[in-house]
Amino acid sequence: MNSETENILIIGACGQLGTELTLALREMYGAAQVIASDLQCRVPVLAESGPFEQLDVLDSRKLGQLVDTYKISHIYHLAAILSATGEKNPKLAWDVNMAGLLNVLELAREKKLKKVYWPSSIAVFGPHTPSQQTPQYAVMDPNTVYGISKQAGERWCEYYFQKYGIDVRSLRYPGLISYKTPPGGGTTDYAVEIYHKALEGEVYECFLKEKTYLPMMYMPDAVKATIQLMEAEAAKLTVRSSYNVGAISFSPEEIAAEIKKHISTFSIRYKPDYRQQIADSWPSSIDDSVARADWAWQPEYSLPTMTKDILSNLRKLKMQAVS
Repeated sequence: MNSETENILIIGACGQLGTELTLALREMYGAAQVIASDLQCRVPVLAESGPFEQLDVLDSRKLGQLVDTYKISHIYHLAAILSATGEKNPKLAWDVNMAGLLNVLELAREKKLKKVYWPSSIAVFGPHTPSQQTPQYAVMDPNTVYGISKQAGERWCEYYFQKYGIDVRSLRYPGLISYKTPPGGGTTDYAVEIYHKALEGEVYECFLKEKTYLPMMYMPDAVKATIQLMEAEAAKLTVRSSYNVGAISFSPEEIAAEIKKHISTFSIRYKPDYRQQIADSWPSSIDDSVARADWAWQPEYSLPTMTKDILSNLRKLKMQAVS
């Protein structure tokens, strides 16, 4: 990346993915070149470590001003209303997820931006998609507004690439797990909450059934995958909708068993709610062979190594808070 001519804008920087991706990109390319933005700065380190701008992605005028002011060449558009939250307010979720993406794509066309990154999700799949080793190309019949918006977004991204030559890149994330930032209203949030409850010595009440398998990914792998895709040579990319990307698959029962290896007193009970129906429509494992072939994707973390790392780091954070 040429430091004199390329600058990055991250929209939705205070989210679970955005926080860690922003910090990783600032470390790689310099803090001044990575501009974080969100509705408000909920993560102080983002304003302390580099530029931060208040931005509603639905405000296309302000978005254009930021692109001009900072001479932006790359946008990572992460702002979205997630699956569980979206089901409570479907129209808002559609408006934010769709209009926000179209604002970014139109701006990329008008300003001739070099690259755009936009995240998709396994939520694009549905009850008629093969659930085991879901292939790159499969039936998509999402039954949540989040999934519907992501499916439509994939089509818009490929359209802008084919029609206008916009270099848009995307990953279909599985459930993302991070100890650094709180979950954002997704169906896979249990896999974040469970570690906190375990360390607090509380019984965890899980909103999914014990044998509900879902594809998951530890945040360091998600950040790595995102950066690797954005750094890949354009000529090697065969997918311009969104790449399947996988890491690990497990059930609440299995993650609980892994935690018990470290905290023997931990216990879990199950009280499935409306999120169970969402989870049941999603894949249980992902075939990401196209990503592995095109840009050498390879995850690093397994369920045991992730669990050990999360519990170790959460204990450190707890000790720091006490001292």
